[in-house]
Amino acid sequence: MNTANKLTLARVFLIPVFLVIAYWGFPGSRYVALAVYIVACLTDLLDGYIARHYNQVSDFGKFADPLADKCLVMAALCWFVETGDMMGWVLAAVLLREFAVSGMRLIAVEKGRVIAAGWSGKVKTASTMVCICLILFGIPHWLNLVCQGVILVTTVYSGVEYFVKNWDVFSEE
Repeated sequence: MNTANKLTLARVFLIPVFLVIAYWGFPGSRYVALAVYIVACLTDLLDGYIARHYNQVSDFGKFADPLADKCLVMAALCWFVETGDMMGWVLAAVLLREFAVSGMRLIAVEKGRVIAAGWSGKVKTASTMVCICLILFGIPHWLNLVCQGVILVTTVYSGVEYFVKNWDVFSEE
């Protein structure tokens, strides 16, 4: 268990902490949840840097890191839908993209191919994390709608790009 993987696991353990604080609803709980969320996001940046810089890339990390990211983001988006801060169909689009891309990656793995994260996927992840921070901070409704639009557009674009670039994975050989 290397340092990068420990940071990934820390991010996983921060997800229920984030949710408990968010649901607790004490005065200022959104700001405390925001702080926990930011720490979790920083572990994502740090574990990637450490894994590459100190040659700690592992099979566990390749699997667990993107899964931890998805779980963290989905936890926040689900909570936003419940609190009325996000439209349910935006969350549905995000979930559909994640399941579709994950399914495509599974098919690729069975064929001995690894589909690396593309630039648009990284932009999607970064912009979604920033938008989640803004929504947690308590922004005006119009800006919340802009954030939902950014999340939706980057999600759909990156999903379409993954399928267009890797469509051949579905061909019978």
